[in-house]
Amino acid sequence: MREGVIIKLVSGDYSVLSDNEIIVCKARGVFRHKEIAPRVGDRVLFDPNTRYILQVLPRKNELLRPPISNVDKVFLVFSVKFPDLNLHLLDRLLSIVEYKGIEPVIIFTKIDLLEENDKLEYQKVKEYYQKIGYRVYETSKFNEVNQEIINEINGSISVLAGQSGVGKSTLLNKIEPTFNLKTAEISYALGRGKHTTRYVELLRVAEGWIADTPGFGITDFEKMELSTFARTFIEFYYLSDECRFGSKCLHIHEPSCKVKEALQQGLILPSRYENYLSFIEEIKELNRKY
Repeated sequence: MREGVIIKLVSGDYSVLSDNEIIVCKARGVFRHKEIAPRVGDRVLFDPNTRYILQVLPRKNELLRPPISNVDKVFLVFSVKFPDLNLHLLDRLLSIVEYKGIEPVIIFTKIDLLEENDKLEYQKVKEYYQKIGYRVYETSKFNEVNQEIINEINGSISVLAGQSGVGKSTLLNKIEPTFNLKTAEISYALGRGKHTTRYVELLRVAEGWIADTPGFGITDFEKMELSTFARTFIEFYYLSDECRFGSKCLHIHEPSCKVKEALQQGLILPSRYENYLSFIEEIKELNRKY
């Protein structure tokens, strides 16, 4: 047996990288009976002669959409125009990635399309996410990709996530032109892009790996305790030490809540708190259902 990492999955063919060699394997039928589905990012044991995957080694984490495992970072890619910046989706993905224990990094694209009257509001948003602890990068049509983004990828398994049409494949082509990934113009009538990525594949960048992903990806919450969810809003979590009910505070109706005080003082982005409340209701409904 040899050990390797699955770097691509297309129609039941698993491309496994082992000792600088890529071997296309199939999964053993027993996996179906055990409801085990090998996925991109998995470390596996395989037989190089029969070219069958024999065992999936323990995962440190996994995502269902896209189906990928052992992820170190998720790059949340959001355009500021065409489509417009979607803070509701950004906060949703930040919360889900935090819950999974994966490090999120924010990339705002199409900065060159911002009109003068939009720049001030965008700057407030950017500075807020930086202030609460997230690394934020910007890209535009006219600039080369920031070397710091490449440094982020180095030495890790990373995933790009975000709406179609925000420029994920374009960003990857800038990072490494030899990728030559297919891109598509967005529909200006619908304000969204076409899905140009059809499968998950890990692409080599320096000493790291990055995956482009089809569509939105990782947008659904899981059943969880509300107090656990509240901790995924990192600035709320830090403030909860000063709440009367501490980490049990949900920052909704509780008295002496430091999060609500910070909101009233303009220290919390209003859209961030509004999104938090809507997600709380969504998780309540999910918990009732299950």
